Amino acid sequence: MVTGCWLSDPLNNYFGRRGTIWFSAHFCIWPVIGSAFCHTWQQQLACRLLMGIGMGAKASTVPIYAAENAPASIRGALVMSWQMWTAFGIMLGTAFNLAVFHVPHINWRLMLGAPFIPAVPLLVGIYLCPESPRWYMKKGRFADAWRSMSVLRHNEIQVARDIFYIGTQLEIEEQILSKTNYVSRFAQLFTVPRVRRANLSAFVVMIAQQMCGINIIAFYSTSIFKESGLPEFKAMIGSFGFGLVNWLFAFPAFWTIDTFGRRSLLLFTFPQMFWTLLAAGLCTLIDKDLGDLRTGLVCLFVFLFAAFYSPGEGPVPFTYSAEVYPLSHRETGMGFAVATCLFWAAVLGTSFPFLLHEAKPVGAFGVYAGFNVVAFVLIFLFVPETMQRSLEELDWVFAVPVRKFAHYQVTVALPWFLKRHVLLQKNATKPPLYHFEVVEQAKHQGRNSAPLTGSDDEKRSY
Repeated sequence: MVTGCWLSDPLNNYFGRRGTIWFSAHFCIWPVIGSAFCHTWQQQLACRLLMGIGMGAKASTVPIYAAENAPASIRGALVMSWQMWTAFGIMLGTAFNLAVFHVPHINWRLMLGAPFIPAVPLLVGIYLCPESPRWYMKKGRFADAWRSMSVLRHNEIQVARDIFYIGTQLEIEEQILSKTNYVSRFAQLFTVPRVRRANLSAFVVMIAQQMCGINIIAFYSTSIFKESGLPEFKAMIGSFGFGLVNWLFAFPAFWTIDTFGRRSLLLFTFPQMFWTLLAAGLCTLIDKDLGDLRTGLVCLFVFLFAAFYSPGEGPVPFTYSAEVYPLSHRETGMGFAVATCLFWAAVLGTSFPFLLHEAKPVGAFGVYAGFNVVAFVLIFLFVPETMQRSLEELDWVFAVPVRKFAHYQVTVALPWFLKRHVLLQKNATKPPLYHFEVVEQAKHQGRNSAPLTGSDDEKRSY
């Protein structure tokens, strides 16, 4: 998968968003079918590696494609549909595993081969959708960009506005970052201040998704439920329940992600995931003689964990990472962000059986509960809000140095929150960090957006 993430930049550069998704769909069909017919572990490994290329490239491209095509007011809701349908696929997978559990001899082959089915409509349907106008603009295909944007906006004034914003931003980026290649763009993820700040924020939300513990439950939910005292088939039913809750509770994010905000959703849900994981771990200490009580409570808190995860850390990371990078670095940055997520998913996924064996369920759950606290602090300090801002306006959000942003959260935002919501001082005020009315004036006067490199003072600050 990580290889697929790194391939997403050249694939997007040459084939566009739709072409990359079409390419990825092939790797989600043929290797999956092949895995159902394998007879050796080497054959199975080869099929899984090929499938990983498609999964990585697709995961790096689909959120970008959705973010670039969506208007700012509903961008979060449209991009998070990626996560909602991912959760739906996980739920379908657990349901299919239950359906073929009692099929003799070939049930595992059916489980491995079935995932090719959803990739078929993706392969066929992607070219029924318009290409990203921003990609067309980047390639100098302005007439195609106008036609594509006309399909997406249905109003010539909105089309002209968005084309103008994109074109203006591209001119600035090309002046600063002309004659770059893949290697230099990757290096600029860590050297250009505006890009570096976006990269840090995307890195935090992506690694937080692994730190919260969702994938160790998704990967090993059957083993976890068996450890709590359930027989294998009932443990698989528990896994299906987890998948169902994960999918159903993604729906509220359609409304909250563009009203409550990306950052606010994360800051609200991480404390809830902390205590639900901790409670699930502590419930495994209940005496095995009280098997039904013990199993029921473990399942309850795992399901509650999924219910809090789904509208928060579930949809936000891919939505957030797809929108924070400037167009010049969007493919490279998203590839890095998704590679970070998948790499740590592999590390934590392979290490969890050892942790579960050595520390027992209570210790394993306790470790991940602690990770949730760490992730909460990182998000509070390093992840700005992006809700309701156009992709071009986000240059101004990430023009603020990280130190200044973190200092504002600790010295202004946190005291205001305590006064307003703990001490109930309704007259408490919070001075704004950003002044977007200045941005709007600059736009209407035709001035450049915030420079990609920032001011001299900002260059000296992270």
